[in-house]
Amino acid sequence: MPAGKIWLPAIIIICIAVIGFGWKIPSVKRHAPEFRDLNKNGKLDVYEDIKQPVDARVNDLMKQMTLEEKAGMMFINGARVNDDGSIKDKPGKGMFAFAPNALMLVKEKKMNHFNLWAIPSVDVLAKWYNAMQRYAQDSTRLGIPITIASDPRSHFTDNIFSMSGKNFSQWCEPLGLAAIGDEKLTREFADDARQEYVAVGIRESLHPQVDLATEPRWPRIAGTFGEDADLSAKMVKAYILGFQGENLGTTSVATMTKHFPGGGPQFEGLDPHFPFQKGQVYPGNNFKYHLIPFEAAFVAHTAAIMPYYGVPMDDAHEHVGFSYNKGIITGLLRNQYHFDGVVCTDWGLVTDTHLGNVVWPARAWGEEKLSAEERVEKIIDAGVDQFGGENIPEVVVQLVKEGKISEVRIDSSVRRLLRVKFELGLFDNPYVNAAKATQIVGNPEFVKAAEASQRRAMTLLKNDYKLLPLKPGSLKIYVKNIDPKVAAEYGTVVDRPQDADIAILRLKTPWYPVQTDIPMAQMFHHGDLDFKGTQKDSILQLMDAVPTIVDIYLDRPAVIPEISAKAKGLLADFGASDAAVLDVVFGKYKPGGHLPMELPSSMDAVRDQKEDVPYDSKKPLYKFGFGLSY
Repeated sequence: MPAGKIWLPAIIIICIAVIGFGWKIPSVKRHAPEFRDLNKNGKLDVYEDIKQPVDARVNDLMKQMTLEEKAGMMFINGARVNDDGSIKDKPGKGMFAFAPNALMLVKEKKMNHFNLWAIPSVDVLAKWYNAMQRYAQDSTRLGIPITIASDPRSHFTDNIFSMSGKNFSQWCEPLGLAAIGDEKLTREFADDARQEYVAVGIRESLHPQVDLATEPRWPRIAGTFGEDADLSAKMVKAYILGFQGENLGTTSVATMTKHFPGGGPQFEGLDPHFPFQKGQVYPGNNFKYHLIPFEAAFVAHTAAIMPYYGVPMDDAHEHVGFSYNKGIITGLLRNQYHFDGVVCTDWGLVTDTHLGNVVWPARAWGEEKLSAEERVEKIIDAGVDQFGGENIPEVVVQLVKEGKISEVRIDSSVRRLLRVKFELGLFDNPYVNAAKATQIVGNPEFVKAAEASQRRAMTLLKNDYKLLPLKPGSLKIYVKNIDPKVAAEYGTVVDRPQDADIAILRLKTPWYPVQTDIPMAQMFHHGDLDFKGTQKDSILQLMDAVPTIVDIYLDRPAVIPEISAKAKGLLADFGASDAAVLDVVFGKYKPGGHLPMELPSSMDAVRDQKEDVPYDSKKPLYKFGFGLSY
């Protein structure tokens, strides 16, 4: 067959693919002019640059970038997604209305990294994402694609940072994956979540969170794998491999493992997002224990690391937040662990956040007296590459022009950030197929696996007289904190405890908000872990009135000795629907979890613990690793 007849069908197929999948052939003139060779027909071979090594492409693009463009790359901030998928500046809605407009940040700040919180829907997100990429490619000088990041979205329980997109598959929390303890399942979770992320253009995960839950009052335990370093290390390696693969590629999601060097041991559990924090402490001299999960992340080649806000209050480290701490970032992370990936601060270390009339101070702990310029200088000098939750690249430009930071130092950070974009294939095809996104996100196969994880993670702590599992359909049941319509599938639901054969009660680990004007702080689950006053009395009265099965959601270790004593059956869940809980109670599934953290016997035992030491409370009610089955 003549050559022309061979190529014509191929060209037609390529054109159909380009139109159908919503992407266009990348323009090389912006990314690698020295590789623009002419083909035999005297025309530009537009794919020539794709064949070049990533470092060569990075170096070429670096030569073309202005200082302002380099500085813009060093910032990532939240962005709003309009309800109609447009990218124009419109008023925001809800808790994250203060989030800026991404288009304005691209135009005015030369930024191209954004994280998303609330999203309207999958199709709207895909439309917005493609429009942003189209603007970046067609209307910016170098056509550098944007990178979208997100906190976890694929868990049953709402995440206050990402507003758990309900369209995504809803797995148990990371604590639940640890309770199951199956590395293969954890990798399956991460791979499913990866596919959902990639479908809508999320190419960077602001997770896994590998802090160790050695201080049971800390509000962020739900996002961890518990308090055991070795278990966490196994989980994080599988997690990263599921998101990234063996190497970053065009179908990967780059992971930003956090919070280095471990954010769990906060004094009294008070979180350093807020001014009332009292520092990160190591009364058990157990600093190195908290590094073990990060060592596993390095083995799995995590693309990025996020340090925490915490201030180490020991004698071995400077008493400043970890992103300000050169001994931690350059000394430990860069020099001792030889980590050459991206280091990005947690959000809001430099400038205050204004929420209406309320000011949420910058998390510049230990450096509160420094100016914004001095804070940026110290963070860069510490060895950090990128500023989370900030959009002040002009400060970096100013510092370079004043000779306080060298452009060579800036280049080292920009080179790392560009390398990730190239490895993810964003320069070659940054677009998503909006029609396919709605088919991939929350598809039946993913949903089935996610729902199974909720059931499998459930942990049976007590089963008096082997009462569980109950027999479906044969009992009159009284339910509390459970949808009666769901419960009616398992038995006859009655309105009064005294009319029931058995009661089924769902609880959550107690928490007591810190008194503060900062709205976000009031959403963090701080404080004691036990039920008090009338709330406790009403629970015990129900258990006295009728034999009761209790399920408690553990986002932190609950202190429940009296409830445990009176319950006929006691289960713990780590993010589960009513149907998931009842399926286990009635024997459709067997509980398969083991506690990834111990449950203390009293608040006195909690207060007597060392914040940095695992499973060290006196005579715990249930020990780490405990779990029964049918």
